[in-house]
Amino acid sequence: MTSTPPRVALIGANGHGLWHRRQIAPLHAAGELRLVGLVDVRPVEPAPDAGIPDGVQVGTDHRRMLADTRPDVVVICTPPYTHLPIALDALAVGADLLLEKPPVLSLDEHRRLTVALAEHGRVCQVGFQALGSAALAELTAAATGGRLGTVTGISTVASWQRDDAYYQRSPWAGRRAVDGRPSLDGALANPLAHAIMQCLAVAAAVDPSPPVLVELERYRVRPIEVDDTASMRVTLGSGLAIVVAVTLAGEEFIPGEVLVHGTAGTAVLEYPTDRLRLPGEPAMRPVPGRTGLLENLLAHRRDPAGVPLIAPLARTEAFTALLEVVQAAPEPGLLGPDRTVATGVAGADRVLMIEGVNGVVRRGAAELALFSEQEVPWAVRPYRARLAQGVVGR
Repeated sequence: MTSTPPRVALIGANGHGLWHRRQIAPLHAAGELRLVGLVDVRPVEPAPDAGIPDGVQVGTDHRRMLADTRPDVVVICTPPYTHLPIALDALAVGADLLLEKPPVLSLDEHRRLTVALAEHGRVCQVGFQALGSAALAELTAAATGGRLGTVTGISTVASWQRDDAYYQRSPWAGRRAVDGRPSLDGALANPLAHAIMQCLAVAAAVDPSPPVLVELERYRVRPIEVDDTASMRVTLGSGLAIVVAVTLAGEEFIPGEVLVHGTAGTAVLEYPTDRLRLPGEPAMRPVPGRTGLLENLLAHRRDPAGVPLIAPLARTEAFTALLEVVQAAPEPGLLGPDRTVATGVAGADRVLMIEGVNGVVRRGAAELALFSEQEVPWAVRPYRARLAQGVVGR
């Protein structure tokens, strides 16, 4: 007897929600799920490669959609400060969750959602899709299996660019808070969050010690309220350090690398492309295979004991703890025109680049050093925060 496919709804169907619609469409067509609802605060945009099947409820009121359709799974792709209340609404109708990253913006919210999941007997997968990478699994196996010798540090480096229009894409773009609630649309909390989560995942496999100290430097090249360039070092209870060196005001493009340093060499994972180089290998090589988070959630629903979730909420607790530090940190330092180079037309496609920043982020990741430890003239003393001992690293 064929089981009825789970009913799936998407809240936040525009913007990045289009990506989720493209993941849902082939699963709907194959009968793996049944799409029953699409919601957004703006009219849902058409998508030629992700059409809206007959019978799907489309609207702007997520509570009405939830009440009418009673979905089994709800994908939530809305501004981060709305995640918790929408997640609680979805749990109230008995749905499991696929919740975009960052899942919540404080440890208090993390605990509240954890309690709600237990009370309703539901599960939550968090949208850190890079955790489903076969390349990450191979890197982790190398780090825990002795291929790198003793692991001495973990780091990540990325150099991207964002134009003026990026910070006009939504009411919460570039904002520290919206309507009194944190939004934290900065490089660390949003576009480069995957890099940080990859580092935390490798660290948890190598060393079970929880993070105990965060040192943080944040900078910006526009009058925004959040960071577009940042340096962060997270020290575990054992002394192992994770260093983040990233910018959205870069020179030449660095897609994003996770480096695991060891006494027998350094492994490099280019996480957006799933290319990997282990010690002794001459070049980066592709490692095919990513398990989709929605597919994994559906498989877990069919076989909870046999198919673990890739990115359960509990695995993201340390990331949420780091977000609390980012939220509490002082305003990012503003780098003026004497430190930057501009290209394009202001207000639209203008891009601001920090002169020499690529060398700074590269050195930071290689030497596990903050910007202020490199004699960078615009760097400031880091903000330091100690984490509660109860925060786990996995």
